Order: sequence, then C-alpha cells, then structure tokens
Amino acid sequence: MLEGIIRESIGKVNAKKLKRDGYLIANIYANGVENINAAFKRGDFVRAVRAKETLTFPVKVGDKELNVFIQEYQMHPVNGDVLHVDLRVAVPGQVTNFLVPVTTHGIPKGRKNKGVLVMSKKRLKVRGAIEDVPAKFDFDVTELDRDDSILVRDVEVPANCRLMDRQDVAICGVIKAK
Repeated sequence: MLEGIIRESIGKVNAKKLKRDGYLIANIYANGVENINAAFKRGDFVRAVRAKETLTFPVKVGDKELNVFIQEYQMHPVNGDVLHVDLRVAVPGQVTNFLVPVTTHGIPKGRKNKGVLVMSKKRLKVRGAIEDVPAKFDFDVTELDRDDSILVRDVEVPANCRLMDRQDVAICGVIKAK
C-alpha cells in the first residue's frame, strides 16, 4: 500500500519545499468525500502505479485508507518528471468517466507490406461504475493489413459501461511507411 502525508499548508512555498525533498504533490477527491491535499514519495508513487494490476490502487494518507485511481497528471515539459497528480476516490456504485489504457499484442500482417503500426489512442473514455469498468483493453493486431485499423465501434464493452469516444475514431492501425 502506498503511504503518503497530509500537507498542512497548500501554499507555493510548502509545495516547493516538499518537491525539493523528493515528494510528489497530489490532490485526492470525489463526490461526497472531503478533499485531501497529500504528498507521496516520488519513487514509491511510480513503483505503486507501475505495479498495479487493476485500474485502482490503495493509498494511506494520515489515518485514512482509500482506493483511488489517477484522474489527471501534469508532467515537466523538459525532463518528463511528474509534477502533480489528481487522484480520485473510487466510490463503489458511483457512475463516472474513466480513462482505460489500451494495449496491443502480436505483429501485424501489414508490416511485411511496408507498413507501420500506429497507436492513435492510448486511452479510451469509459462511463460506468468502478466495479464494471475493465482494467485495460487488449487488442490482437496480427490480422491488420496495411491501411486497416481498429475503430472505437469495434470494441466489446462490458455490461453497464459505455464508450464516450466517437464511434468512427481509430484506436490503432497500420499505415504505409515513408
């Protein structure tokens, strides 16, 4: 479980001091839950996010244990470090929007015909309750030839969930190499 501290002051000076000491600034919130201004050790946070099996992961801030998911994050424009993260509490039964990651496996047929696999969407917006939303969408791209693609309308969505992206948007496809 990822453990963090509660920030006593939400000012700029305090945030700079925490960042200098190796902490990542985070806000934890949800409908019906009191907002928490927290800070996590940067390395511990990255390890916890990379090791998670589902969309949510547990955190402990102060004396509260919460199940959260990443709503939004901000990255440094030059070195790519995560500067700030917004965590949302996963309230069971509450319908909300989730950004579910997309992964692919296999080697497309179109690579033999001078094609390149291009990922257009790394995440799909899914509306539903946390217990119904899948952890990720995994696509088999072995049958994709050159100029073929997987569209949003081709995705199988679990019951009680709905895709919020347009139906004619390509998720991934094989295009001609230059």
